[in-house]
Amino acid sequence: MEHLLLSVHVLAGIVFVGGSAIATSLFPRYVPVAAPVTAPVAALVAAGADASVDDGRSRAVALALHRITRGYSLAGLVVPAAGLVLAFVQGRTGEIWITLAVVLTAAAGFLLAVQIYPRQRDALATPGDRARLRPLSMMAGFYNVLWTIVVVLMIVRPGAGEGA
Repeated sequence: MEHLLLSVHVLAGIVFVGGSAIATSLFPRYVPVAAPVTAPVAALVAAGADASVDDGRSRAVALALHRITRGYSLAGLVVPAAGLVLAFVQGRTGEIWITLAVVLTAAAGFLLAVQIYPRQRDALATPGDRARLRPLSMMAGFYNVLWTIVVVLMIVRPGAGEGA
């Protein structure tokens, strides 16, 4: 049973948490932004020139990344669930690295649910300027750092009992 739980925990972490981490990181790069119209650009457009610049942004890609963020994050709930069950089965619930991992996982989930996902939705609904996306990029980076720390805790297991 332990091997099955560990396999589910690790594979779900790789697929679902990894997928949501990538999607949150890439979203700001692809979401369309409202470009300010400057005087020279306005003059070019008035003269009939094509002043559009393809900067690689795509609403379709951003929408797909937003859906991946939501779907993989919901499916990723299996990661802490399997991890907690595994900790109970192994009798490790009192170890500090488990407690820290649970707290950091909850923080990552809270950040995703309360800040990242709603800001992605808002950016899709009303394109703003690039500066509005900076906090979203920063939060995605922080989300990824939280998961990185959790993975390191799973490997190093500080405070684990003897023979762990």
